[in-house]
Order: sequence, then C-alpha cells, then structure tokens
Amino acid sequence: MQHDTYLRKRRQTVKLGLIKTTRTLFPEYYLKAAYSIQEGVFCNLSGSLLSEREVGQVRTELEKWVAADLPIQLLGHEGGYYRYDVDGLHLNALYPSEDRSSMIDPVKVIPYSDGFIVDFGDVERNGNLPLVTPEKLSACYEKTQRWLRNINIELVSDVNAIVDAGRSLEVMGIAEALQEKEIADIADMILLQRRALRVLLISGPSSSGKTSFAQRLSTQLKVNGLRPVPLSLDDYFVNRDQTPRDEGGNPDYESLEALDLPLLHQHVTALIKGDEAEIPQFDFVHGHRAPETRSLQLSPHEILVIEGIHALNPGLLPHINRSACWKIYINALFQLNIDLMNRIPTSEVRLIRRLLRGDQFRGTPPEKTIDQWSSVRRGEYRNVFKYQEEADAMFNSSLLYEMNALRPLAEDSLRKIPDASEHAETRDRLLNLLSFFRPVNTDKVPCNSILREFIGGSIYFGDDNGAGGLKLPH
Repeated sequence: MQHDTYLRKRRQTVKLGLIKTTRTLFPEYYLKAAYSIQEGVFCNLSGSLLSEREVGQVRTELEKWVAADLPIQLLGHEGGYYRYDVDGLHLNALYPSEDRSSMIDPVKVIPYSDGFIVDFGDVERNGNLPLVTPEKLSACYEKTQRWLRNINIELVSDVNAIVDAGRSLEVMGIAEALQEKEIADIADMILLQRRALRVLLISGPSSSGKTSFAQRLSTQLKVNGLRPVPLSLDDYFVNRDQTPRDEGGNPDYESLEALDLPLLHQHVTALIKGDEAEIPQFDFVHGHRAPETRSLQLSPHEILVIEGIHALNPGLLPHINRSACWKIYINALFQLNIDLMNRIPTSEVRLIRRLLRGDQFRGTPPEKTIDQWSSVRRGEYRNVFKYQEEADAMFNSSLLYEMNALRPLAEDSLRKIPDASEHAETRDRLLNLLSFFRPVNTDKVPCNSILREFIGGSIYFGDDNGAGGLKLPH
C-alpha cells in the first residue's frame, strides 16, 4: 500500500479536477491545498469562505467532470512542474497525473471549517473507520498560518526573496524564536497542571524532531521548577522470541504488543505513587532483557517523560488516570506552498530529514533510507496518526527556512544514488522539489535548533548524532 497521497497519479487527477471545478464555480478565487489529514487533504479558497452548500456544488461538479471522461493533456515538464491542459485550463503540478478525468481513486469531499477535506481514507483505514475530525491539527495549522500572515510570508518565493536580499539570518532568527516561544508556552501549560500531572507523553512520526523537542521542553520545564525524568519505552521490549509477527511473518518491532505492557503499567503506577521501581534494561545486541536493572523513584517536583511512537495510544497505559498524563503530538507541518495549489508534502520534508541524518551520522546510505520509507510510513499510519487528536498540545517542528538550509546537504546525499538504482525516480523527485528553494548557509543555525538533529552540531547529541528513532531489537 502506498501511503503518500501525492504520489498516486489517480489522486493527482482528483487535484486537477478540483482546480478545474472550483475555477468554474468560483472564477474570482483560487483553490489552496492547505495541509494533510490522514489519507486526505484540507482545501479552501484563498480569500473566501466556502459554505456547506457550496462544498456540495464542488462535489457535484467534480462528479460530472469525472463522469465526462475528458482528456488531460500533458504539455511538458518545465521549471520543476508537470504542465497540463485540463479542458482548456493550463495547470502546473509538482507530481504527474493520469491522462483521463475518469481515472481517479475513490474520494469523498467533506465540508470542514471554511473549506473541505478531500478524503481518500475510506478505502485505506482499517475497518472502514470514519475520518477523525482534525480539530487540534487544524488549530495548529491555522496558528502557523496566522503567524505567517503577520510577517507577510505565504509562499516559498517569499522566503527566497528574503534570502536574495541578504536577510537569511533574519528569517532564521524569527523562525527559531517562534519555536522557542511555543515550547515555553507548552511548558507553562504543563506547570498549570503540576498538581495532578505525573506523566508527560510525547509522540510523532519519523524525523519530526521528537528527541530535540523533548530536550528543549525539558529545559523550559526546569526553568519552571519541574525536573523531567525520562523513561525509555525501548527498555520495555519483550524478548526477541516473543516479538509479534506482521502479515509477512517478520518480527513487528513497531507493534504495541512488542512492549511488555503489564510491566510498564506496573512501573508507571508505582512511580506515580512515589514508590520505587526497578527499571529494566534491554540488551539490543542479544535481543533480550538484561539481568541488570536501575532503581527509579519520583520526587514531588519530578515528572516522568515518555517519548515514542506509541506515546499517544490509549492502549499504552490504559489503566492510568488520564488526568495524571499530558500528551504532546509533534510533526513537521511544513508551512509554505510553492504556489497555492502545490503544497510541500510534510512527508517529503521528513524523508529529506531522515535521509540526511542517516547518510551523515548513522551510516545509512540514501538508497536504504528510501527503501525503508514505505515500511516507516505504514507504521506511522498504524501507530501514530490515528491518535494525534488525543494530544493535549501540538507542536509544529518545521522551520520556515529549513528546506533552504537542507538543500545543499540533501543534494549531495541524493546524488550518491546512481541512475541505475531502483530509487533514481525518487532521487529526481526530491531533487526537483529542492530546486525551488534558494540555498542558505547553515553556519548560523543555533546549536539547539531542531534542525541540528539532522545536519549535525546539536548540543543534545554526540559527534555521531545518534538522535531520535526507536532502537529496534535486531
């Protein structure tokens, strides 16, 4: 199953159809693809609200366009875009489409907020579960968009213009200051809950910067008089021979059942009460729990911090009082579009982050990172995204200037992939995306920046930058 919506030609066909449809219905406005929601995308009109009745018109008009089976003519590939003639309307797209309007994936157009959600998820979600209304994710995105409007930035070209004007340090400073303020605000919210709160849970998808975020939040908590104490889920793996298997019969280390949940619950319960617990240590070399343990006990001013892909899953600590827990979801919700209808998919940003970190610090060749990506994405859909609305707070780890900063290093890594590789097409796709960003020098990126987790030089990691990620018991 291919989880990246934007890579499916049939879904790109839907996007072209929506542009055509909204241009027909509302010729004075432009459709904007705003952000991803599970297996869908939230869209709205730039400069106008859409009523539920108008969303119904969009749905009906799209259905007519699909039923007409009209040709979609590829005019060429130029300037990083695929250029199409869609029933006389010339459109640019980052990713290729099918050549007939009837060739689409099943889709629902659902009214939401001031626009609509294009939802492909009914055929993707286990048990045909309905879409979870993304109230908190939407609020996080809207908060970022309000900030961008305040500084008069909307598109990639706006940041490029600042770089061209020699003001890249200014945009770096603003972006980093925003994140520091957000982290301090979250620490203040936690402080307000200090009487009941004993466990802080942090989750997010791969390469969202969870480890750096946890470190920076810990600093702000200390400023507020709280002492964070980390508890690693890695140490609660069951022994290798007890690891559950996936559909292919392979060990499924990302399954919730790969953890010793009864022992975890026993220890967290004891720690909340102020009792001592003997914390296990997992031997990753031999794939089993080590005989040695470490003693842990929480004082009244200490708070337990658990970070990992399962941290928001209600099944992780099902019998712990919810008021004793505070949950944070982190993701790299990249804020800028190349143009109104061509957004930068957040998973592309995270893939570039992961690829760069693996190549520079973990001895993972770019081809291997790309090869693993589909499996990583499956795990995110199964274990992370569907629980994001469980969060008490959301943090956007993306930085306004990060793709400009990542470009030179990422290009060097991607060019290690030979033309004969099965991943040459992905290489070219990512290089094309990076080409839209004016490169900036990373020397002035702060040493505590989340970006340092991927480019090196972070104060939180050693020289090997062994940051982030779940250590799997190979």
